[in-house]
Amino acid sequence: MRILTAGLLAAGVAMAAPAPAEVIRFVPEGAATPAFGGEAFGAAGGYVRIAGKATLSVDPDDPRNRLIADLELAPRTASGRVEAVAEVVILRPADPARGNGTLLLEVPNRGREILGQLMDDTAAANALAAGTAAGNGHLLRQGYTLAWVGWQADLPPGGGLRLAAPVVPGVTGPSREEFLFDHRQSPVTVPLTYPAAGPEGATLTVRAQAGDARQTPPGLGFRFLDPQRVEITRPEGFDAGALYELIYTARDPVVQGLAFAAVRDVATFLRRDRSEANPLAAAAGARPAVDRAVLAGISQSGRFVRDYLYQGFNEDEAGRQVFDAMLAHIPGTRRTFTNARFAQPSRNPTPHGDRLYPADQFPFTYAVTEDHLSGRRDGLLLRCRLTGTCPRIMQTDSEYEFWGARASLLVTDTRGRHLDLPPEVRAYLMTGHPHFAAAQAVAGRIDRCALPVNPLHAGGPMRALLAALEAWTRDGVEPPASRYPMRRDGTLLPAAGLYPAIPALGDQGAHGPAQWVDASVQPPVVKGEYAVLLPRVDPDGNAVAGLRSPAIEVPKATYTGWNPRAAGFAPGALCYNTGAVLPFAATRAEREAAGDPRPSLAERYPGPGDYAAAVEAAAARLVAERLLLPEDAAAMGRAAAADRLARLRP
Repeated sequence: MRILTAGLLAAGVAMAAPAPAEVIRFVPEGAATPAFGGEAFGAAGGYVRIAGKATLSVDPDDPRNRLIADLELAPRTASGRVEAVAEVVILRPADPARGNGTLLLEVPNRGREILGQLMDDTAAANALAAGTAAGNGHLLRQGYTLAWVGWQADLPPGGGLRLAAPVVPGVTGPSREEFLFDHRQSPVTVPLTYPAAGPEGATLTVRAQAGDARQTPPGLGFRFLDPQRVEITRPEGFDAGALYELIYTARDPVVQGLAFAAVRDVATFLRRDRSEANPLAAAAGARPAVDRAVLAGISQSGRFVRDYLYQGFNEDEAGRQVFDAMLAHIPGTRRTFTNARFAQPSRNPTPHGDRLYPADQFPFTYAVTEDHLSGRRDGLLLRCRLTGTCPRIMQTDSEYEFWGARASLLVTDTRGRHLDLPPEVRAYLMTGHPHFAAAQAVAGRIDRCALPVNPLHAGGPMRALLAALEAWTRDGVEPPASRYPMRRDGTLLPAAGLYPAIPALGDQGAHGPAQWVDASVQPPVVKGEYAVLLPRVDPDGNAVAGLRSPAIEVPKATYTGWNPRAAGFAPGALCYNTGAVLPFAATRAEREAAGDPRPSLAERYPGPGDYAAAVEAAAARLVAERLLLPEDAAAMGRAAAADRLARLRP
């Protein structure tokens, strides 16, 4: 977590960029190596992989950097600047002239590349960035130059792409750790984000549910094994889903807010630097092979994208716009707990755990609005509007984000009244989807969730939306209109009575609230709540608004963005990051015996070709609306033709 020294950089040959520059040194791990075994990807040809470390030099006195928490306390170089080192991975066409000219920079999710799972259907994280598996090769066939920049300083070495940021020595203060184990092991050893200054004054409490009072029952205990580890003894009477909260005095905070400068400065370097240090410049003095840049993030890193924009980092130290466009996938209306003393950027506010971390506070949406509880006026676009550096933005959410990340506040004010999105913003709901599922996902059960887990994968529509974002950025072609539940349209409603009486669905469970939290005290205090609305559903229990894929337009099941926690795992709350799937009965007799009001498969698709024809028609409509690519529509048609429903007889 401490800043790397020049000695640690000696592993490669340092290539100095001309001053002044935000990236003063890029040290490759070695020569560029062929990726994916030398496989060629259409007109883009083969790709090479480049890995290295970028040393940032940040001016603490530049107004663009003054928002970085504790930057003024960080150790400085002889020139009065603050340095940090970001790990970087790049995939670019072996022949740069064969690329499409766009740098697509994915913010790693806890150090991992997951863009390949979303866009290229790779089976695992990191396979694309490692250059080992290309999946369907979609991003590569399009000719993108891909990059990943380490931004988290709290990751252990070897735990993924990371940022080595300076520590502020001698500073102490309160820090809070919350643990949700989802098992009953006791005692259990847990790591601390920051070293403890000592055991004095530390407290541990337990709650069965997030809204319960904190307790210190008999049998609850803890001890510090060392400054970075605590052993917790768990009491009887609390199940696997109980929440444990440790408050202690921490020391040596990291200047974690440099994360935003790292992404800003590496992107600027790759896009604009003409020295031989830049791996995207063919030779010294040459223009880099990219002239556009898109920032993308998924889940935690999608929240980072929103935070990066809000904090004003889309303007570099020379006053230039860094990214032309941004794609934030499945963030809801959350941001991150990154730019603060004793920050914890991996915290994930969910309906049950991590709810009180300052990662999901006002402002929630892009336009400037008023918080009726605090009286503040703010918006994610406020700073970039003042500097003329606002990008074009797509935000895509799953249905889970409405239940677990109060996504309705993207299109309402804090009282729940309708808001229009600004003209440079589009929002799309992946109707019926869970938070994230890989292309290989299948419906199944996990112990903490009461219902089978929703396997819908968003790759098809996301590929089409990325193509629309590229056309919007490159040629000014307007993308498809937003597809998002809206209060004005009657497709956002209060939670009560949303669903038809489907016996197997059971109780909905409590959705995640939107709370005004005072995090200046420990434990934090909830001072009020904002309105949260949920998507309206049809008689099958599938949401009526959003980007409805053929799985929803021509359904075989009810797909929800929520799934209750199971008995023994804090029942009554919702599972985090999951949805549920409830298949339709095969025949009318079967559904009537179960008391299921949803028409059966035989009633919906009585003829042998009815199901496949309906899927093909639904996919064709999405292609016409630029919400699905022809190749994905064709694949859906083939899958439907091979489905058993294609051979179903009444």
